[in-house]
Amino acid sequence: MERPATYWTALPEYAQARKALWTAVNPHSGMRRIDEAFPHEIRESTNESEMFIRFVNGSTWQLIGSDRYNALVGASVAGVTFSEFALANPAAWGYIRPMLEENDGWAAFITTPRGPNHAKSMYELGQKNKNWFAQSLSVLDTGALNEEQLAESLEEYKAIYGDDFGLAMYEQEYLVSFSGATIGAYWGSEISRAERDGRVRDVPIDRDYPVHVVMDLGKAANNPMFMFQVIADRPHIVDFYRPETDDLDDWCKWLDDKGYGDGNTYVPHDIAVTEWGSTRTRLETLQAKGRKVVAIPRVSVADGLQAGRTTINEALIHKGDDERGVRMELGLEGLKNYRREWDDELKVFRMNPVKDWAEHIGSAFRYLGLSWRNVVPPRKKEYKSTEQTFQIDEYGRMRSNMSVKEAVDAMIKRKRAFSDD
Repeated sequence: MERPATYWTALPEYAQARKALWTAVNPHSGMRRIDEAFPHEIRESTNESEMFIRFVNGSTWQLIGSDRYNALVGASVAGVTFSEFALANPAAWGYIRPMLEENDGWAAFITTPRGPNHAKSMYELGQKNKNWFAQSLSVLDTGALNEEQLAESLEEYKAIYGDDFGLAMYEQEYLVSFSGATIGAYWGSEISRAERDGRVRDVPIDRDYPVHVVMDLGKAANNPMFMFQVIADRPHIVDFYRPETDDLDDWCKWLDDKGYGDGNTYVPHDIAVTEWGSTRTRLETLQAKGRKVVAIPRVSVADGLQAGRTTINEALIHKGDDERGVRMELGLEGLKNYRREWDDELKVFRMNPVKDWAEHIGSAFRYLGLSWRNVVPPRKKEYKSTEQTFQIDEYGRMRSNMSVKEAVDAMIKRKRAFSDD
């Protein structure tokens, strides 16, 4: 009403826009929602078939679908609201954005998460960009439902979808979780909880403790690694690396250049097989590069998944604005997307993981879960002076910081050094 112009509200699909808003009736009032939002007194005309309203001041408003964005050619829009943007075609925003920019317009995106897709990326952009406003409000923030209602909803979801999928759906719909919503995710709920608890944050590397490496060592083209430290009996996940080559020499060089050479390198139990394209085993190659290799005992996938689950529940996970944070972002996305296959006939999740880009990342983290508790805490380094000093005690006796043997050994070393010079 303040700026006469063209405005749109976009739903994921055109047909959905008609059902959800244009013809929908508010059960509390018995009125069409569209009539409640825009009383007839402020309208000049209404086009039912095109879901179009012209107002008395010259402005227009129309419901559109992101699936028909090509039909908007030539329009000059000043404001658009995307409802349920996570389900929308992201290409629609790419098409509309230049028009808004030219008209000094605005856009709003309202959505429930649907996994780590374009809506999550847009939300994260909004958090970082000063020209945007971004806010996430769960039912715990709004207080829309009480604890009893929430508990009942969770039980219903579990009854309908099973414990894992039911919890994921509940966290998606009520707790605004981008990770728990990934269907069949092994660790979606755990990652979501770690994010809510503030354990996914900037985690500095403490150089007083070794940095350990865990590798998947699957096919040559996909061998992700996690780097971790164990400090005060707690795992710190500090870096992630997915090599671009299949050359173990390149990997070891990258690790050494980053200062990840002082800890153990944990590898699967089949480390003794021949390396790709050579007669040496992977174990021999890693050892030749100075890596302290530790083979992880063979256990069931289920045990590895449980180890990964408990690890996420205890870990601090790095997510910063530095290079490590950028790499860890891919690792985190992989953990969120590491999921089970769905059996359409039986309507259950199979135990085996989906064979996609996230599988090896999830496998590497399973190995991390089986490894970090076996890390032996480093001993504090003790530095002993090689210079002999003397003090007079309260009885007037002279005391030295060295025994006679230590003093003689130190004197011999100094003489040898002097002779060499």
